[in-house]
This record gives sequence, structure tokens and C-alpha cells, in this order.
Amino acid sequence: MLTATCHCGAVKVEVPRKPRSLTSCNCSICRRYGALWAYYKDADVRLVAPPRAVDDYIWGDKSQKFIRCSTCGCVMQWKKLGVDPGANAGVNARNFAPAEWGTVRVRRLDGAHTWKYLD
Repeated sequence: MLTATCHCGAVKVEVPRKPRSLTSCNCSICRRYGALWAYYKDADVRLVAPPRAVDDYIWGDKSQKFIRCSTCGCVMQWKKLGVDPGANAGVNARNFAPAEWGTVRVRRLDGAHTWKYLD
């Protein structure tokens, strides 16, 4: 199991394994967050945080939410709304220790225009 932590340590995200790949997306929100997304089944992602330690950000068509630490502001993950637990979720790999994903391939996604991988 791998654990991602926010800067202040209040929020943790646990996943069962090293990511197979990471995605750097250039859509309007991901480029601002500077996240590298590791994808897992939503049911395999465990958020560990005390009450009121996280804030959600939901915008646009309200199909996805971003979860961040309410103290230090680190974006921890995104989840799809209104779907079954077999759906994918993204975990911000920048919150893992770099050695845990250091050799994993980083793919560039054109989320701003084509929604296609550029590599």
C-alpha cells in the first residue's frame, strides 16, 4: 500500500499499489493545480482525514469533485459524482514521496482541446 499525504499531514490518501502511469493534463484546472494524476478504481482509494479536514471543489457540469486539505490546500484527489464505485478516480501523485513513483511513465494529456494523449 502507498500513502499520499498533504503538506501539513492532516489528510492522507491510501492506494493499493504503485501507479501504472501518471497523467499530466493541460485542462483549465489541472494545469493550475500542477498535479500528476495516478488513476485507480474509486473503491480502491481510501481517504483518511478527521472531520472537516477536507474541502471539495465542484464546478461546471457538476460531474467531478476535487478534494483538498482545508488547512494547507493540497489537492489530494478527484472523484466522479453519481457513478458506481467501479469508476476511476485520480490521486495526485505529487503527494506521494517521489521515490514511490520516480520511474513511472508520465503521459501528457491534451485536456484543453482534444482529450487525447500527446505521446
